[in-house]
Amino acid sequence: MRVIVVGATGNVGTSVVSALEADPQVRSIVGVARRLPGWRPGKTEWRSADTATSDLTEIFTGADAVVNLAWLFQPTRDPVTTWRANVLGGMRVFRAVAEAGVPALVQASSVGAYSPGPKDRPVDESWPTHGWPNSTYAREKAYVERVLDVFERDNPAIRVVRMRPGLIFKRESASEQRRLFAGPFLPNRLLRPELLPFVPDIPGLRLQALHSDDAGEAYRLAVTRPVSGAFNLAADPVVDARTLAGLLGARPVPVPAVVARAAAAWGWRLRLFPASPGLLEMALRVPLMDTARARTELGWAPRHTALDAVREVIEGIRGGAGMDTPPLTPETGRQGRLRELATGVGRRP
Repeated sequence: MRVIVVGATGNVGTSVVSALEADPQVRSIVGVARRLPGWRPGKTEWRSADTATSDLTEIFTGADAVVNLAWLFQPTRDPVTTWRANVLGGMRVFRAVAEAGVPALVQASSVGAYSPGPKDRPVDESWPTHGWPNSTYAREKAYVERVLDVFERDNPAIRVVRMRPGLIFKRESASEQRRLFAGPFLPNRLLRPELLPFVPDIPGLRLQALHSDDAGEAYRLAVTRPVSGAFNLAADPVVDARTLAGLLGARPVPVPAVVARAAAAWGWRLRLFPASPGLLEMALRVPLMDTARARTELGWAPRHTALDAVREVIEGIRGGAGMDTPPLTPETGRQGRLRELATGVGRRP
């Protein structure tokens, strides 16, 4: 098989490439990214391309499958830019898949595409995917789902898979995730048990997570097996304040949701961190997911627990971990923090 991975240098992309590299069915991989990495896996050739502007049909021609992971999280303060990259760029990927005659498309969706749902029981893939309107991320993920509905209707010969994972972590993604969501003011050393006496316990904040390598394996299975449709991806246990407090050796302290929302909004307005308050709103509303379909039809089983994944990224942030790809560039000290400040903390990527 010849597989194209679009967005191959990020948190999930590097794990997808690694999983495909280990599969003897896959003879070659084309990693597509805007900025080329120093990382050089054996079966992979790199192509520099932007989903919003480049000729993707030429890159996709001759492929057996395209995995689209490309997603721009920043600039969170410029939703027009992220819309062009994520929604319009995604539409260009789908069009190129059809024009190039690629028989399979595996698209990265998210738990964030789901409409608000229960936190006391899991829902399956039939739950509505209309997102949460106050979150740019959720709106864009939900819109791409609607575009895929039309794409599947118009291209019945193309096998389409939608992956809907929870939060995805690994050690090598630590510096990227700190930059994207916490920003330049979070001291790495703060994430030590002795310095974190409590964890805020916000009603409704119950989330699912998985390790990036387990996500990579799920994508490999979706590429190489004759499956289609949507798959929820998450590992046990559900992560809440109590499980996180136990991991950090801290204690959970109740914090009303209204206080947490206000703190997120003020931190955003004061440019203390790049993550918009809409992300917290989304996190409080997304449902818990049932992963039975991925385990039975896809044959997927995570090797890491959700707490393993969270533990890795926390330890990675402490150590400034990263990888030799532009999105995963390791912590670069004071100069790196100053560059983050120069971007306006969420105003520019």
